[in-house]
Amino acid sequence: MTATTNELQVLTPEQVQSYHERGYVLIEGAVSDAWLSRLQAASDEFVVESRTLTASTKKLDLDPAHSAEDPRLRRLTSPVEHHATFAEFTLQGPAAQIALDLLGSPARYHHSKLNYKWSGGGEAVEWHQDIQYWPHTDFTPLTIGVYLNDVDDEMGPMGIVPGSHTGELYNLYADDDTTWTGSIRDHDLPKIDLDSAEFLTGPAGSVTVHNCGCVHGSTPNDSGRVRPLLLQTYSAHDSYPLLGVGANGATGRASGMLIGAGEPTRSLTVGGRTMPAAPDWSRGGYTTIFDVQQDTK
Repeated sequence: MTATTNELQVLTPEQVQSYHERGYVLIEGAVSDAWLSRLQAASDEFVVESRTLTASTKKLDLDPAHSAEDPRLRRLTSPVEHHATFAEFTLQGPAAQIALDLLGSPARYHHSKLNYKWSGGGEAVEWHQDIQYWPHTDFTPLTIGVYLNDVDDEMGPMGIVPGSHTGELYNLYADDDTTWTGSIRDHDLPKIDLDSAEFLTGPAGSVTVHNCGCVHGSTPNDSGRVRPLLLQTYSAHDSYPLLGVGANGATGRASGMLIGAGEPTRSLTVGGRTMPAAPDWSRGGYTTIFDVQQDTK
C-alpha cells in the first residue's frame, strides 16, 4: 500500500514513482535548516562522548585508530534510543513523513543507526542487499538516509544499482556457506550491472531512500571531511520482522512501533495464505491459553 497523491506530505508523485521503479530516490532539501542543525548538534554530542572511550560499546562503535585527541567513530547504534532529537525526527518528524508517503499510513518503524564514515579512509561498504540482514514477511522495508554534511564524490557516497530491488536476492555468506560476510560473493558480482550504479551525492539535508532489495555499497572516504549518514528503516504496517534470523532481535525498544494515523491490521500473509495473527505480546501481557479463552467467554 502507498499513500495516494493528495496525501503526500514531503515527496512529489514523481519522486514516489521513481522510488518504485528504480528502487531508490534522492531528495535534496528534504530536511529543513532548523532540523538539520538539531541533528548535527545531537550527532556532535556523541563525538564528544566518544573521547572518553578506549574501546567500542554497544552504543558507540569506534574505528581502531580512535583516540581521545583524534576521535574516529564508525557508528552510533540505535540513535532513536539515545537522543530525543533523533527519536522525534524518526518517529514523528520528516523521516516518518517520508516513510508514510511511500508506505501508507500507518507504517512500522524497525531500527535506526548513524554511520559516520570518518575522514581520511573511513571504511568502504561492500556491495550487498539489506533484507538478508533483517528478513521480513515481505519486501516493503525501506531505509531513509539523511546527509548531515555535504557529500561529494570523494567522501564515499552510497552507490545503488537501479532496478536491482526486484531482481535476484544474493547469498551474503562466503563460499563455504557458513561464514557470514555481509557482502555479495565475488563470482556473483558479474551478474549485476555495477556500471549502472548511481552514486548519490548532495548537500547537507539531502535524503536518500532505498528499498531493502537494492544492491548498494560505498567506497572509502578519501576526503578530509566526515560523512555522517543518519539511517532509519521502516516497513508497511502489515510487514513483520522474522525473529530468529539476522538482527531482528536487537533493534531497540521502539522497534515495531506504528507511526501515522489509521487502524493497524493484524493480517499476516505467509506463503500466499492470509490469517489474522494474535496481538504482539513480545513486551508482555500474555499468560496462557486458558486465561485468554476463559476471559473472553
